[in-house]
Amino acid sequence: MGSWTIADVNIALVVTTLGRVEALRTLLTSLEGQLAQQDRIVLVAQSNHDEVSAVAEQFVTRGVPVVATRSERGASLGRNTGVAALPSGEFVINFPNDTTVFPAGMMDRIRVGVRGPSFVAGAFTSWDERGPKTQLPPAGTPMDRWNVWAVIEIGILMRRSLFEEIGGFDEAIGPGASTPWQVAEGTDLLLRAVRDRPDVAHGFTWLPHGVYVEGISTAFGLTTRERRRKMRAYGRGTGRMIAVHRYPMWWRAAFTLAGLFYGFRNAAPVTIADGWSMFAGRLEGAIGRTFGQHQLVSTTR
Repeated sequence: MGSWTIADVNIALVVTTLGRVEALRTLLTSLEGQLAQQDRIVLVAQSNHDEVSAVAEQFVTRGVPVVATRSERGASLGRNTGVAALPSGEFVINFPNDTTVFPAGMMDRIRVGVRGPSFVAGAFTSWDERGPKTQLPPAGTPMDRWNVWAVIEIGILMRRSLFEEIGGFDEAIGPGASTPWQVAEGTDLLLRAVRDRPDVAHGFTWLPHGVYVEGISTAFGLTTRERRRKMRAYGRGTGRMIAVHRYPMWWRAAFTLAGLFYGFRNAAPVTIADGWSMFAGRLEGAIGRTFGQHQLVSTTR
């Protein structure tokens, strides 16, 4: 196979956006000078299409390999659309939010982590204004149904060939989907990868702590009502996934009840009372139906 160098890995960043052009400018500015010639960025506009296209054109003139396309609402639909818009060939794909920032030198660190023909899938962590969002397992740890929850969508790295083999994201789940299951689309993607390709579990690459991106917390900038609606929608999505993927009944029950303590385990602006929203959402997901309110469709992260 010959020797591999850092430049041999083509990376594609697929960003679904509701058209927040200032956030996109910040993201793309952070990537200036960090991308190789064959890397690609795809912006999938689900609102403000013309403005997003204008931002892409502006950064192309600055040497950033970015294109814009569009899709209907839904983060999973947008990501699948973005992957389909890539040029032919293999890429290692990542799915940043439009509010994501790549610190200086981070793309090279990611490239080092995924180089070589043996890489199939992996993950890195993300930070918000409060620090790391999750703690990843040590390198060499097989990925399983328990530690998969340490991975969030913006930290997923996956070869395009595997992504397409397993059918991409399920467009019926995730933010903006037409169903109540408004989160855990990345968890579902990885669990299906392991189910369909058992070798992915033992070959999964956990990148080191020093590889990360920056973003904002789930509750950032939301009112109390908005925060609780979002928590319920997110709880609903995670609760549904543990049912769909047949986690043990005792674990489903413990997970659902643990939602009540969400406010104890998370920093302000999350409050103790917010645990009721998380619990209600997880319960709805666990039983597969909503109650007491209209279906809530989240369109942001």
